[in-house]
Amino acid sequence: MPKKFIRRFLPDHEKVKNLRALRVFGTILHDPNLWHLNRRSAAGGFSIGLFFAFWPVPFQMWLAAAVAIPFRANLPLSVATVWITNPFTMPPIFYGAYKVGSTVLGTTPGHFNFQFSWQWVVDSVSTIGPAFLVGCGICSVVFATVGYVGLNWLWRIQVRRAWQRRSAQRQATES
Repeated sequence: MPKKFIRRFLPDHEKVKNLRALRVFGTILHDPNLWHLNRRSAAGGFSIGLFFAFWPVPFQMWLAAAVAIPFRANLPLSVATVWITNPFTMPPIFYGAYKVGSTVLGTTPGHFNFQFSWQWVVDSVSTIGPAFLVGCGICSVVFATVGYVGLNWLWRIQVRRAWQRRSAQRQATES
């Protein structure tokens, strides 16, 4: 069942609430809906995390947490899902977003040599920036939607299978 699988990786909410760094949020983190793991909150948290994973900005986890709180989505899941884009997966994911953006805008993807400098970033904003940002926007919406629908669907299938298993066990014990 997805609930048992997801719960293995989530931290204890009492420990998280008592972290000194999170005291700035006050009692807002004490809402049980932010920590409860059900179909709606898990799908929402997963979707929010996927949405912000494709944003090329720092502090993606803070953004995901800030949106998960008013939507009452699972907070740890939304923050953890952002880590789909980590230093190892970011280059291929963002290159794919650039390709999507250049396809949508109808521009030919240009060849560029990456340089680890601020000047390269400033120069690239005018050349590859529009296609990259459009691609990131499209990918974030598409993957968030697919993630929400997919996890919702997977959750329902697992619940249905559990019901069928329990029903078969009851019938076997009655016979």
